Amino acid sequence: MKKYFLGMVLLTVVFAPWPTQSKEPTTSSPQLKTQKAFFKNLRKMCGQRFEGTTDFPQNADHPMVGKKLVMSVGPCTGKEIRIPFQVGEDKSRTWIITLGEKGLLFKHDHRHPDGTPDRITMYGGWAAPNGTSHLQRFPSDPDTVKLIPEAATNVWTLQIIPEKQQFMYYLERNNQPRYRAYFNLQARPLSK
Repeated sequence: MKKYFLGMVLLTVVFAPWPTQSKEPTTSSPQLKTQKAFFKNLRKMCGQRFEGTTDFPQNADHPMVGKKLVMSVGPCTGKEIRIPFQVGEDKSRTWIITLGEKGLLFKHDHRHPDGTPDRITMYGGWAAPNGTSHLQRFPSDPDTVKLIPEAATNVWTLQIIPEKQQFMYYLERNNQPRYRAYFNLQARPLSK
């Protein structure tokens, strides 16, 4: 009888589920709450278009320097915000912010004029745990590293700056500034 009892205990221990540590936010985690708050703040801009300028780099050879920048916020749902980002006449870029059970995901969708996906598209990453309701940082995810190996250290920052009525898009690589643009939220939104 003791052998049977010990055998049952041993089987229970061996096959019992073990607790695991997950880096994914839970639905009640402070991390996910701030990501939801950021998403909600960004969603308030849905249906509006804003002009911006490149702040960094200042190098005239950079393809975005000196060009009119326009971010058009929308379409928006309760789980996804799409932001077409126009550089001069180039309408090939869309930022996609998705809110899911795992948190906030930021991707860049690049398209050819005929609407087909560019070879380099859908890169970005999941929000880092230290964001706020007005700022989120997105380190490169494994899919991005596979697609663009040199972007392994990329971190994209999206920031809503209420006191300056600005929206900032910022990219770092190797902890160095790579690109930054500011959009004026104070100006009257552009008509579509």
